[in-house]
Amino acid sequence: MHTLFIMDPIDALHLDGDSTYAIMAESTARGFPVAWCTPADLFADSRGAVARCQSVSAHLEAPAFRDRGPRAEVPLREFDCVWLRKDPPFDMTYVFVTYLLDLVSSQTLVLNDPLSLKCANEKMYALQWPELCPPTLVTNRIADVRAFAKEHDRIVVKPWDGNGGRGVMVTQDGDGNLAAMVELLTDTERNWCIAQRYEPAIQDTGDKRIILIDGEVRGWFSRIPGSEDHRGNMHVGARVEATDLTERDQEICAALSPRLQAEGLLFTGIDVIGDYLTEINVTSPTGIREIQQLQGRNLAAEICERAYALFQERNR
Repeated sequence: MHTLFIMDPIDALHLDGDSTYAIMAESTARGFPVAWCTPADLFADSRGAVARCQSVSAHLEAPAFRDRGPRAEVPLREFDCVWLRKDPPFDMTYVFVTYLLDLVSSQTLVLNDPLSLKCANEKMYALQWPELCPPTLVTNRIADVRAFAKEHDRIVVKPWDGNGGRGVMVTQDGDGNLAAMVELLTDTERNWCIAQRYEPAIQDTGDKRIILIDGEVRGWFSRIPGSEDHRGNMHVGARVEATDLTERDQEICAALSPRLQAEGLLFTGIDVIGDYLTEINVTSPTGIREIQQLQGRNLAAEICERAYALFQERNR
């Protein structure tokens, strides 16, 4: 299965925890030819979508990337599978890349599905299941957030298009900085932000990451915030711990599963705090390296196997 990864530059990856690298290495181990490029390397002409890409083999032992070929222009229709694994933010550049991927032949498997990526914003998509989420407000007005804080006291405010915990702040009713926070997040009421009720469970059970492959739960772990940062994101100091999957977690996953599968979101990572779904990560979810360490499950292998099965089904 000739595979292209559209991603961040490979020399900038944090190899110890990067999920894209794990999938690339698994693909190499299976004998799949692998190539990579960045979003900036894509364009379209009479051949359809084309990548200025480089062949490479990826290995979990050093040196990580070997057998790098010369850069070449390759129409995406010549690949069997194309993975869009560029990290957010999900901005207009990201959206435009999905337009280019819309031009790819139907014989090529594109993951996650570019049409669904357009519709499944990681902060907003979860709100299509309001019964699973904590009380949430999406607004561009400072007065609305003040009223929300008065109702719920302690709240979280965050940008609708952020990633990795960027711009996520905890505040409360009566906080003299609340208006200034919302001014920054909304660019003085020109854009939207999200406010959610603060869930204290994050301090005890953490921000749980659950990985679903083609809608099926395959692994999970908790991220516990550090003493100097409230966010449950690993790159800002949250520690990773093994945890159990609760009945509520299973209920949330069961509710999401049919949609994720139907919409071609093969590799997703959902975030759960306490009893509530907070995000559905679809653009470049991570966590499979942590799951292998904590649970002994090789999700990179499972992802490659499922992608290969889907490719075969499509091209019978």
